[in-house]
Amino acid sequence: MYSNDLICNILEYLNNNINKEITIEELSLIFYFNKTYIMKKFKKELNVSIHEYINTIRIYNSLILFKDDNYILSIAIKNGFNSLEYFSEIFKKIMSVSPIIYKKYLSYKYVTNEEQEKILENLSRISTIKTNALNYLSHRKPQFSNYVKKYKL
Repeated sequence: MYSNDLICNILEYLNNNINKEITIEELSLIFYFNKTYIMKKFKKELNVSIHEYINTIRIYNSLILFKDDNYILSIAIKNGFNSLEYFSEIFKKIMSVSPIIYKKYLSYKYVTNEEQEKILENLSRISTIKTNALNYLSHRKPQFSNYVKKYKL
């Protein structure tokens, strides 16, 4: 069974613009569907809301930067967050620990067993969301080039 073409288009748009501000209203205008329909269809197909997907992918992308960048604000801005406070709030919501605790974890400084378990559990959950989206895109109905359509090959 093929994936829904609208959701595939939305996923591609989100992935290509993940570091920019994205609103449901914008998606509604771009894809010519009611925003409520888009939100419900996305949630039904991927089992995650659009906002949760956007924030999860942004946090996923930020995790890579923690190894090379010492400034959490810089990491936040590079990943589409407008403030350190909002980044920290979303990070804690998704990872169950603060960015500072995660930085300690990466540098092998002391973190509690509970914090370490939360980090590992949430890394797994984030990876699952990313993998599910990629799998969903991989089941998209094949697109034929205009040449093939024109000559009916």
